[in-house]
Amino acid sequence: MPEHTERVQIIARIQIITAMVAFGTIGVFVRYIPLPSAEIALWRGVIAFLVLSVFMFASGRLSGLSQYRAKLGKLFFAGAAMGFNWILLFEAYRFTSVALSTLSYYFAPGIMVVGSFFVFKEQLTRKQILCFMVSTAGLVLIIGVSGGGSNDLIGILFGLGAAVLYALVILTNKATGEIDGLTRTWIQFAAAIVVLLPYTYIVGGFHILELERTGFISLLILGVVHTGVMYYLYFSALAHLKGQQVAILSYVDPIVAVVLSVAVLQESITMLQLTGGLLILGATLVNELKRRPGIT
Repeated sequence: MPEHTERVQIIARIQIITAMVAFGTIGVFVRYIPLPSAEIALWRGVIAFLVLSVFMFASGRLSGLSQYRAKLGKLFFAGAAMGFNWILLFEAYRFTSVALSTLSYYFAPGIMVVGSFFVFKEQLTRKQILCFMVSTAGLVLIIGVSGGGSNDLIGILFGLGAAVLYALVILTNKATGEIDGLTRTWIQFAAAIVVLLPYTYIVGGFHILELERTGFISLLILGVVHTGVMYYLYFSALAHLKGQQVAILSYVDPIVAVVLSVAVLQESITMLQLTGGLLILGATLVNELKRRPGIT
């Protein structure tokens, strides 16, 4: 019935918005976790994997995992890239503001457009090329006018590196074909844990037992709420909304991140940097909007 469909879509929108608001606060919580970035990423994956395991069991998806055996290699690779994507993003938070880290990270869609051209031989439209050029101009503004010294530049480059890895995750997932989002994410979290466990041990070891109450609670919230529960809300909502609707609602994330960076963490951002961020976000949004007939 139309009323039922409309109600389901409203609930789905609320789920997406809730998830995006939560994602926008990740940088603030990471600030309060005094652990190396690799270890934060590891425990984030472990906690989220356990949370999603509950949803996998409750939905009966665990019994159907064998059908994805042929795709495990690509999913493992994507999971490994996801783990190191987290590390680079957390490193970006350490060197520069949450706002600049997030805005640099949102250059990922532009990278995916170019990556699709080279990997999948997809035809680039004039709109895509123009949007990529505008996004690149925005990135130049962010990097070129960094007012906080060399640390800002290092942080922005870490954010850009995280964007490259995120684009790699998306492109690899695209190559695996149709797999429901919850199962895909659960398998990739498992892969991230397998890769990050030895990496974390080699580069610095484990210090989670040294965490004080604030750090431990922040880590728990990052794993349970930001990653486990919010990923579940996000993926369960995708089936009820169009891609364009999801793309537009996704912009709640960087807006929240920038506002919290300036208002809560008291981090600075120049007008030129903000303009560069708006160019990146605006170009990505325009690229997601449905094309008019005859326009390429």
